[in-house]
Amino acid sequence: MLVVSIILEAAVAVIAALAAQAGRPYLYGLSFTFAAYVLYDLARLLQWPVEGPLLSGLFLLATITALVAVWGLYREGRSK
Repeated sequence: MLVVSIILEAAVAVIAALAAQAGRPYLYGLSFTFAAYVLYDLARLLQWPVEGPLLSGLFLLATITALVAVWGLYREGRSK
């Protein structure tokens, strides 16, 4: 199940990055968020010795970038 999750998260990260390159730069935030999820899940799968504060900081940064991305989507939808 974890491997499937990693594959799906990586796919979302790549698609979001492609959409960002196509003129929606705030989607880099979603790309970063899902890339962070991939990193976290890989660390679990491969049993990397990753410290708790490092992961907490990464998730905080991922949450902030996701918030910026969603705010950009919201603003884009209202301007149409």
